[in-house]
Amino acid sequence: MNIHEYQAKELLRAAGAPVGDGRVVLRAEEAKTAAGQIDGPVWVVKAQIHAGGRGKGHFKEADAGEKGGVRLARSVEEAEMEARRMLGRTLVTIQTGEAGKQVNRVYIEDGADIARELYLALLLDRGTSRISFVCSTEGGMDIEEVAHSTPEKILTLTIDPSTGYQPFHGRRIAYALGLEGGQVKQCVSLMGTLYKLFVSKDMEMLEINPLIVTKAGQLHCLDAKVGFDNNALYRHPDIAALADETEVDPKELAAQKFDLNYIALDGEIGCMVNGAGLAMATMDIIKLYGAEPANFLDVGGGATKEKVTEAFKIITSDPNVKGILVNIFGGIMRCDIIAEGIIAAVKEVGLQVPLVVRLEGTNVDLGKQIIRDSGLNVIPADDLSDAAEKVVKAVRG
Repeated sequence: MNIHEYQAKELLRAAGAPVGDGRVVLRAEEAKTAAGQIDGPVWVVKAQIHAGGRGKGHFKEADAGEKGGVRLARSVEEAEMEARRMLGRTLVTIQTGEAGKQVNRVYIEDGADIARELYLALLLDRGTSRISFVCSTEGGMDIEEVAHSTPEKILTLTIDPSTGYQPFHGRRIAYALGLEGGQVKQCVSLMGTLYKLFVSKDMEMLEINPLIVTKAGQLHCLDAKVGFDNNALYRHPDIAALADETEVDPKELAAQKFDLNYIALDGEIGCMVNGAGLAMATMDIIKLYGAEPANFLDVGGGATKEKVTEAFKIITSDPNVKGILVNIFGGIMRCDIIAEGIIAAVKEVGLQVPLVVRLEGTNVDLGKQIIRDSGLNVIPADDLSDAAEKVVKAVRG
């Protein structure tokens, strides 16, 4: 689960990390009052969406200008104007794609005197199953570009969980970032604060880009991006309450309510599969036969008829879907349950696109018999390769 920058900074502030004074604004008429509560002389107005690259982005609407989603204002009136120009409009960044994301809230905070911009992140390292610090002197830039062009400027420091964070970790980061004097002590303290917050809140990512050194020589978190482990949210109702449902694809939101693993993609063939590995294989073979999957959807090993019905409804609600491939290998999941769910869903929402079904495993003969007796216009498949070939052919004519 991701949260907005202003929410991330509230967590950082509560933990004792140095962040600026700011106010979130949901309505343009609130912007002037919010800016008036913050000391100037410079204010920063930031669009709040779950995507990076806001400063280099642009708004689809021509009258919103081409100044991006992070703008400076030198009066409360100007801050209000910039907030008004962002709210309700669609911001396109390198991470949103051309569809962009609608800006439903902005964050107004005090400006900062920047002497240096640095990069800092805490991540879960899947390779070592440990938490890693990633830092670079090249702050304010896309870290992917830094890694590609100047990888020697990135330090990755993995923390041994048996010892946890230690002051020498902070000193090593400080030296890598070129910090001096009292800044080293600040860095040691800040890294400890961030590590403790990362672990206590079950984060998957905490990125501060940029982490700045002010002209007064102080470290300051100028931006913050945070992601949490969804599987641990039951332990953090306060974090779960921060979710912004307007930032989630409606289909993915519906899937969450029925405990379905669903991710929307850009293709034309909807997939319903049981098991993440089989789902990935199904998506790969669809691409092998020249088409693109419209989603990743794992109904799980213990799906009920109701869950299968909802899964089918979610797939068919996507207007990009031109065909559907159901690929079930029944171990724990019974093929007759899948068949009953498909029939129930088709009767409820109708079937407007080709449907290819491949069933194998527990109660497979019963499942196939249920589908045959239903009278549905279903294309049967013998194996995964046959299923992918048939659904692509049906979609492409």
